[in-house]
Formats: sequence, structure tokens, C-alpha cells
Amino acid sequence: MCRAALRLEKERALRRRKIDGCPIAGALQMVGDKWTMLVVRDLSVGPKRTTELLEDLHPISSRTLMGRLREMEQDELIVRNNYGGLPRRVEYELTDRGRRLIPLLEALMKTGQALECNECAERKERTGSYCDFCPVPHREETFSEEIAGVGEPGPAPARRPKDDSIVLL
Repeated sequence: MCRAALRLEKERALRRRKIDGCPIAGALQMVGDKWTMLVVRDLSVGPKRTTELLEDLHPISSRTLMGRLREMEQDELIVRNNYGGLPRRVEYELTDRGRRLIPLLEALMKTGQALECNECAERKERTGSYCDFCPVPHREETFSEEIAGVGEPGPAPARRPKDDSIVLL
């Protein structure tokens, strides 16, 4: 066996410590920490940049997030797309293997609701937005002046698509 193959096998062995051989124990070894399923939740709607994940997963530290992303990439749950350029542009997205965790997210959400852990409205109040996975309909908030006792708010203004390109003048 060549050195690279031995190193890869050793790295995989480190991530796959055998507890008792049970598939539940193996799955928990992969996704049982505090942040993994939250990263899966945020990537379930599409690719995101590191800064977007940091913002969505507040109060995670950048060191913790980067470590977790590396482990998830090693576990083939996510793929890292490096688009190069300056400033550096890197996006993460779920692999087919990572998408297999989405039903687990749905089960965790239902369990959290059944146990009355948190409500989506609490997140909205705390952070100012719902998570992308939230089943609550995402409505555009309207900013119209209401005259006391007269009329309904007007229709929400159309939002421009997100454009993170750099404009040099």
C-alpha cells in the first residue's frame, strides 16, 4: 500500500472509533456534536460561504466552525468548493451523503416541537429571522405607514436577488 492510502486509512480510522459496532453509535459519532446538524440545516437550502455560516450559526467561533467543516468534509457530508480569486471565495454544500441527514433534521424539529423545546417565533425574536429550514412561511415584512384605524398594509416590495459581486469604481 502506498503512503497516501495508508494515511487516508489512518485518518478514516481516527474518525470512526468503534464504540460497540452499533449503527446508532456510529451515526452519533459522526453527527452527535453540537454543531454538525446545525451546519446541515443551514446547508440544506443550498451552498453557503463561510461568513454566511458564521453569521447563521452565531455564537459559534470561526475556529470551531472550520474544524467542524473539515471533519464533515472528511466524512463526505459536505464538499468544499474553492473558486479562488481575491478575495478568496469558498462555498460549502451538502453531498448526496449529507442530504441523507435531512430526514433526521425533520425528525429533530418534530421532536423539539413535541417536547416544547423552542418555537420558531423565539428564534425570530432573538435573531431577527427564521432559519432556512423553518416550516413557518417566510413572508416579506412590509414597511408601510398605517394611519390609525384606516386600511391594511400595502403589498411587500419585491426583493432584489442577492448579489455579492464587487463593484469597483
